[in-house]
Amino acid sequence: MSDTITENVTPTLDQERRDLLASLAHARHFLRFTARDLTTEQARERTTVSALTIGGLVKHVTGVEKGWSEFLVVGAAYLEKDFTEWTEEDFVERAKDFQLQDGESLEAVLAAYDEVAARTDELVRTLPSLDVVHELPKAPWNMDEAWSVRRALIHIVAETAQHAGHADIIREALDGSKSMG
Repeated sequence: MSDTITENVTPTLDQERRDLLASLAHARHFLRFTARDLTTEQARERTTVSALTIGGLVKHVTGVEKGWSEFLVVGAAYLEKDFTEWTEEDFVERAKDFQLQDGESLEAVLAAYDEVAARTDELVRTLPSLDVVHELPKAPWNMDEAWSVRRALIHIVAETAQHAGHADIIREALDGSKSMG
């Protein structure tokens, strides 16, 4: 028997990090659940007056989480330019993040979401501190100047949960399926 057992031991996470991981998993589950058993064509379907679709929402949340995960590590430097410098063409391109484009499938978008989620979860487990504060990118919707890593993670949870609710409404209008109830 070995005197020390240190190999292949996962460090114990504090309660805050376990709670963040559980909150992320919960919100992601409900977003993914709305896409269950759908074809790519169904995931592209608009069922309300909104332009939002289930596939587009999953794609959007994937991109948002990827950006915020990069923010956790490098701050606003993850953007090539502040949103205040964006042109009309930049915003037209960004609008495509809310839609499955030709050649994109629901399956591929969900796989990309899983990859981004795994990266974020790894950061939650391994970042040295959730107290690190980064300056926010300049944007009309940012009312603060800076956020901690913790606050950015809470924002990912909130963004995912909000869009899971949108997706649930779209899914119910599509075929009557509900995430809850």
